[in-house]
Order: sequence, then structure tokens, then C-alpha cells
Amino acid sequence: MHTQQRFAAHEFLETQEAVRTKAAHIELYGVLFSMAQDTHLKDILFNQQRRMLEGYDYGIGLLQGRGIALTPHTPELRIYERPQAGLQQPSMPGPNPNATQLSDVSIATIALNLHKTGSAVAMLWACECVDPQIRQYHATSANICQEMAWEMFQYMNYKGFYQAPQLADHTMRTMIQAVQPAEPQQPYQTHFQ
Repeated sequence: MHTQQRFAAHEFLETQEAVRTKAAHIELYGVLFSMAQDTHLKDILFNQQRRMLEGYDYGIGLLQGRGIALTPHTPELRIYERPQAGLQQPSMPGPNPNATQLSDVSIATIALNLHKTGSAVAMLWACECVDPQIRQYHATSANICQEMAWEMFQYMNYKGFYQAPQLADHTMRTMIQAVQPAEPQQPYQTHFQ
């Protein structure tokens, strides 16, 4: 019989919530995958679901006291498609309130926003943790979510679903020139002898 690890209330409840949310997102990805038409989108969804399954298993292991060692995750922003800035005849069809099937645009948008939110919430939860392993779990989840959001953004940008507008050159120059460098920091002097 092993001793149940004691967690702080915040980190325990947040990790329970994270595991429950990952379980729901794994199922949602199964539905999104079944509706997706584009094979590139299907590949992204399949690979991201696999990463979510790994995160779910890590979380369960931590809560059950199996002490799954999680190596710190260094974000890897892989370039699948070169993102383009600027608008190229943008259009956005109106939503279909009677839809029985999601479009690839809607599927990608749902996945992108799921990961954007997941990254922000997981990092917030990491900052609330006492246990270093639980803290690392949430920080790693935040990094993985932002990577998956980046992957989905690249796909959407490549397909023209998510275009990134640019400011006019003169506006950017004016804004950049308005920023001044910081004053040099004075050496720290202690009052103790």
C-alpha cells in the first residue's frame, strides 16, 4: 500500500479540472476528426489528440501518486506552412445555425481557440501550484497548448481562413520611433558593511 500524496487544495482541484477538461477535449477531437474533410487538417487533429492523450495520462499518474517524472518541455515552434502577413481578399461566410456538419473552417477555429484558452489557463494554474511536479505539469501543458495553437494557426493561415492584417508602414515606423530605450541601471549598493 502506498501513501497518498497530499496536495494543496488549489493545485489538486485545478489538476482534477485539467484532467476532466483533457478528457472532454479528447472526445471532442474524435468528433472533429470524423467531420473534417481536408486530409492535412485530419493529420493535425490526429497528432494533437495523441498529445492530449499523453497529457491526460500524465495528469492521472500525478493525481494517483505514481510520480510520473515530466521532463521540462522546451517549446518547439515547428514551421509546417510559412505564415503570411497581409490581407488577400478576405471573406468570412455567415454561420449556419441549422448545421448538422461542421466545416473545416469551423473545426480549425474551434481547435485553435481551445488551445489558445488552454495555454492561458494552464499557465495561470501553474502559478498557483505548491508541488513542483504539478507546477511543471501545468506549465508543460501551457507550452504544448501554445504549440498546438501555432500549428492550427499555420494551417488556417495557409488555407486563407485566418489572415493576419498589417499596419501601414508609416504607422509602424511612427510607433517604433516613439519607444525610447531604458536608462542604464545604477550599480546596486548595499548598506551593510
